[in-house]
Amino acid sequence: MTAALGLADQGHETVLLERGERLGGNAWRLNETWRGRPVRPLLEDLIRRVENHPRITVHKGATLVSARGAVGDFASEVRMNGTTRTIEYGAAVIATGAREWTPDVYGYGESPRIMTSLEFEAALQEREDAVKTADSIVFIQCVGSREPERPYCSRLCCTHSIQNALSLKALNPDMQVTILSRDVRTYGEREELYLKARREGVIFIRFGLDSKPQVSIEDRGVFVTVVDPILGRPIRLPADYLVLASAIVPNDNQAIVELFKCGHNEDGFLNEAHPKLRPVDMSVDGLFVAGLCNYPKPLDEAIAQGKAAAARANVILSREAMSLDAVKSSVTERCDGCALCVDVCPYRAIRLVEFTQNGSTRKRIEVQTSLCKGCGLCEATCPKGGVDVLGFTLEQLRAQVDAVLEA
Repeated sequence: MTAALGLADQGHETVLLERGERLGGNAWRLNETWRGRPVRPLLEDLIRRVENHPRITVHKGATLVSARGAVGDFASEVRMNGTTRTIEYGAAVIATGAREWTPDVYGYGESPRIMTSLEFEAALQEREDAVKTADSIVFIQCVGSREPERPYCSRLCCTHSIQNALSLKALNPDMQVTILSRDVRTYGEREELYLKARREGVIFIRFGLDSKPQVSIEDRGVFVTVVDPILGRPIRLPADYLVLASAIVPNDNQAIVELFKCGHNEDGFLNEAHPKLRPVDMSVDGLFVAGLCNYPKPLDEAIAQGKAAAARANVILSREAMSLDAVKSSVTERCDGCALCVDVCPYRAIRLVEFTQNGSTRKRIEVQTSLCKGCGLCEATCPKGGVDVLGFTLEQLRAQVDAVLEA
């Protein structure tokens, strides 16, 4: 929504596709930012501005079913409410989001007193009086994160748990609040929250992969056993509520990856072209990424990335013509239309076309230079020298090798 608003405010007609039935995503489930600002008023104001903007068209319940074209000239079919329509656009910001992982550890689902961070945040908002009377609440960090199947840090969990711990201490200063963590990663200015939590009496206990907490559900309630590294022995903590800081996992991006041939990592998050030099550009020109679909990040960073994506897209949309890189594939006279290069091109920049020569119909490839990245897979695959990469033809490469050997 931030990206859409940024583009529309710069004068561009913008189409916002929402897969669900309302805008806002995970932000509806958050109470406050880490600085203590209520999220819902900010969210409602943003939605109002987007839905009432004269240059923004919002389609809810929309699914992207096809994509073709290149930077400055994309076209996609979108399915909405059982109908399909075609949308043409010059650039796109991909913001498919992420979700909270559903735990299968620490007794989750076996007791209503065991819940995820977002579920507990809802309980704080809806059942404050019940939570307020609790004597002991335990948080367990890195639930599903920094594990072999998900080796990345979800980045938000430590800050989120400490926020909730401070909220509990504000409700009931006598409540025992314990955070069990492998590390506390309240990075940057968020370190102030950690220091405040220590001053307010929140207890922090570290554990390792080889000594994870053990949860038991008994008639008397929920109990958590963990080895205290200072005492050097296990301690047993009663928990009126057990809060699991569950991992952030990306939504299913496979359809987007297949439609646009953009990059993603082994965890399913969409990749930027370069994390330092092109942090919001994707590997396909004209595509930009923002939000949790790129990597786990807090609300303020997601908003900043949305603004950056809008600024980068505006660079393209404001131009009358696009200049392309000189390193592109080029068809030679030796092409006989075998189409081996069509199969290996990762950017779908090569297609097979028919043409007439001396009264007969023949086939050969055609390169869409706006899509080509000059990777050279086509040249390496072609057995007949039917395609070259400009500046890196076989003759030029052979000359470079000969020069090195002569030196």
